[in-house]
Amino acid sequence: MTTVIHIKADYEVKKNAQKAAKDLGLSLSDVINAALRNFIRTREVVFSDIPQMTPELEKLLDRVEDDIKHDRNLSPRFKTAKDFLESLNSP
Repeated sequence: MTTVIHIKADYEVKKNAQKAAKDLGLSLSDVINAALRNFIRTREVVFSDIPQMTPELEKLLDRVEDDIKHDRNLSPRFKTAKDFLESLNSP
Protein backbone atom coordinates (compact mmCIF):
# COMPACT_ATOMS: atom_id res chain seq x y z
CA MET A 1 0.00 0.00 0.00
CA THR A 2 1.31 3.44 -0.84
CA THR A 3 0.53 6.78 0.73
CA VAL A 4 1.18 10.37 -0.20
CA ILE A 5 3.46 12.67 1.80
CA HIS A 6 3.14 16.39 1.14
CA ILE A 7 6.27 18.45 1.74
CA LYS A 8 7.20 22.03 0.98
CA ALA A 9 10.28 22.43 -1.18
CA ASP A 10 11.77 25.26 -3.14
CA TYR A 11 10.68 25.02 -6.78
CA GLU A 12 14.26 24.97 -8.12
CA VAL A 13 15.30 22.34 -5.59
CA LYS A 14 12.44 20.11 -6.69
CA LYS A 15 13.17 20.55 -10.40
CA ASN A 16 16.92 19.96 -9.94
CA ALA A 17 16.24 16.90 -7.77
CA GLN A 18 13.83 15.50 -10.38
CA LYS A 19 16.43 16.00 -13.12
CA ALA A 20 19.19 14.38 -11.04
CA ALA A 21 16.93 11.42 -10.28
CA LYS A 22 15.92 11.09 -13.93
CA ASP A 23 19.59 11.14 -14.97
CA LEU A 24 20.03 8.09 -12.73
CA GLY A 25 16.96 6.40 -14.18
CA LEU A 26 14.92 7.01 -11.03
CA SER A 27 11.90 9.03 -10.04
CA LEU A 28 12.03 11.60 -7.27
CA SER A 29 9.70 9.31 -5.33
CA ASP A 30 12.27 6.51 -5.63
CA VAL A 31 14.98 8.79 -4.23
CA ILE A 32 12.83 10.01 -1.35
CA ASN A 33 11.70 6.46 -0.49
CA ALA A 34 15.34 5.30 -0.47
CA ALA A 35 16.26 8.18 1.85
CA LEU A 36 13.36 7.33 4.17
CA ARG A 37 14.32 3.62 4.22
CA ASN A 38 17.90 4.59 5.06
CA PHE A 39 16.63 6.83 7.87
CA ILE A 40 14.50 3.98 9.26
CA ARG A 41 17.41 1.52 9.05
CA THR A 42 20.12 3.78 10.53
CA ARG A 43 18.02 6.13 12.67
CA GLU A 44 20.39 8.77 11.44
CA VAL A 45 20.10 12.10 9.63
CA VAL A 46 23.40 13.70 8.68
CA PHE A 47 23.74 17.44 8.23
CA SER A 48 27.14 18.86 7.54
CA ASP A 49 28.54 22.24 6.71
CA ILE A 50 31.85 20.71 5.67
CA PRO A 51 32.19 21.38 1.95
CA GLN A 52 32.65 18.28 -0.18
CA MET A 53 34.14 18.38 -3.64
CA THR A 54 32.25 16.86 -6.51
CA PRO A 55 34.06 14.25 -8.61
CA GLU A 56 34.07 16.77 -11.49
CA LEU A 57 35.82 19.39 -9.33
CA GLU A 58 38.37 16.81 -8.14
CA LYS A 59 39.22 15.95 -11.76
CA LEU A 60 39.53 19.62 -12.66
CA LEU A 61 41.84 20.29 -9.71
CA ASP A 62 43.96 17.27 -10.64
CA ARG A 63 44.45 18.78 -14.10
CA VAL A 64 45.28 22.19 -12.62
CA GLU A 65 47.81 20.66 -10.24
CA ASP A 66 49.38 18.77 -13.15
CA ASP A 67 49.58 21.99 -15.18
CA ILE A 68 51.27 23.76 -12.27
CA LYS A 69 53.70 20.87 -11.79
CA HIS A 70 54.64 20.97 -15.49
CA ASP A 71 54.55 24.79 -15.79
CA ARG A 72 51.70 24.77 -18.34
CA ASN A 73 48.74 27.08 -18.90
CA LEU A 74 49.97 29.61 -16.37
CA SER A 75 49.86 33.36 -16.75
CA PRO A 76 53.08 35.23 -16.08
CA ARG A 77 53.67 36.96 -12.76
CA PHE A 78 53.41 40.73 -12.76
CA LYS A 79 55.25 43.08 -10.44
CA THR A 80 52.80 45.93 -10.90
CA ALA A 81 49.26 46.50 -12.06
CA LYS A 82 50.69 48.61 -14.87
CA ASP A 83 52.69 45.60 -16.14
CA PHE A 84 49.52 43.53 -16.08
CA LEU A 85 47.50 46.12 -17.99
CA GLU A 86 50.26 46.48 -20.58
CA SER A 87 50.22 42.73 -21.12
CA LEU A 88 46.51 42.89 -21.93
CA ASN A 89 47.18 45.42 -24.68
CA SER A 90 50.09 43.55 -26.26
CA PRO A 91 49.51 40.99 -29.04
